[in-house]
Amino acid sequence: MTADAPTILATSGGAVPGSRISWEVGPLTDYAIELSGVSGRAPRVCFLATAMGDHPYVLTNFYNAAQHRGLAASHLELFPMPNIEDVTAHLLEQDVVWVWGGSVAGLLAMWRLHGVDEAMRTAWEAGVVLTGVSAGSICWHVGGTTDSFGPDLRPVHNGLGLVPYSNGVHYDSEEQRRPLFQSLIADGTLPAGYATDDGAGVLYRGTEFVEAVTEKDGKSAYYVEHGPDGTAVETRVDTRLL
Repeated sequence: MTADAPTILATSGGAVPGSRISWEVGPLTDYAIELSGVSGRAPRVCFLATAMGDHPYVLTNFYNAAQHRGLAASHLELFPMPNIEDVTAHLLEQDVVWVWGGSVAGLLAMWRLHGVDEAMRTAWEAGVVLTGVSAGSICWHVGGTTDSFGPDLRPVHNGLGLVPYSNGVHYDSEEQRRPLFQSLIADGTLPAGYATDDGAGVLYRGTEFVEAVTEKDGKSAYYVEHGPDGTAVETRVDTRLL
């Protein structure tokens, strides 16, 4: 199955600590699967850990979580070479594409090098649900804040731009995130956008924001826009607990 419109769930979550494994599929990722409309069979989920250099430990944890959840799991890796010959065809066979965190700058560079950026757009337009955490959230947007270049956060503004907003992740847990996101929007470096506390996510259908959701009680999403006086205006978005 595929969603009835291009769908992105961009998050600062989606995985929760496991009782017997490192982590398990969280309510945000379960919601992404629900949005795909799949029923009567195991959901097909393709996982990308490009932003972590396709680290085997991350991939192993995904397969453990996928088995625990009952997913028909696959992954796309690009190091040392793509493990799938026809990336677009593989993504089009999925219900959900799930992108892990790490270096969003590295992710974007590798995706463009191997044509994954265009494959993602094709899958999104076909109704495959795109989701992810941190780097796997920022990548769908125009840009955001990143530690890809070092401990002092910097802007990234060459995202895929599937939605016309900027994106702030880990908004409540990393002290540099909120002030930098606001200042980049205030000075016009980034367009207006949505930010998420850890455990929260924002849903887009097509290029329109639909709702904010959270897998942790008390966590929120925020809309930040350029103010009339050259500052940033932050508005908390009503956020539904899954």
